[in-house]
Amino acid sequence: MLKKLGLLSLAAVSSFAMHTFEININEKDLGLSGKYDIGQYNNKVEPGTTFVGVRYLKGSEDNGNMLERHPFSEINFLKVKEISNTGISLGLGVKVNTTVIDKKTNFKSIPLGLEVVYALPNVEIIPVTVNASAYYAPEVLSLDDAVQFSQINLNARLEVIENGLIVLGYRKMDMKLSTPTEEDSEHTTSRTYNDSFYLGFKFAF
Repeated sequence: MLKKLGLLSLAAVSSFAMHTFEININEKDLGLSGKYDIGQYNNKVEPGTTFVGVRYLKGSEDNGNMLERHPFSEINFLKVKEISNTGISLGLGVKVNTTVIDKKTNFKSIPLGLEVVYALPNVEIIPVTVNASAYYAPEVLSLDDAVQFSQINLNARLEVIENGLIVLGYRKMDMKLSTPTEEDSEHTTSRTYNDSFYLGFKFAF
């Protein structure tokens, strides 16, 4: 029993405890992301606990309700803690993201969020983890023409080869914008940048 609990904890932590690169796609969207494990090169930081990363998403007009679609990019920071002998790891994160809405409107926000990883029990041949994250930026953390930002991401990761995972997921990214009107006043509108399922590969090293 203790051996199985140890394997579950290891599987959950291994989802974080390495540098990673991920590419995900669907018919219309392309996503790229990478994370750097600070602990691998800093003796003062435990490996698998502290990460910085970047993300790029080229979204399509077909998977949202924005008239124009420009690339969405972010830098992120994540701190992770394993809950002993449960197969669960929790992470607290902060991001800085940006995109261009149109020639007159720029969107920037600094969302805060929570990430959870759960290693499914009794799955030893192909380890599987279920992952969820939610990020939110209220008006006080929204810059330029941004008023609000929220993002959810749900996915399952199957480690089909060592340090090579298949990712099946869903993401939704919503934003509120302050846009000028013909009367030179401002109007708040809600937009969905991306609402889609995706398939991807994730590599750890």
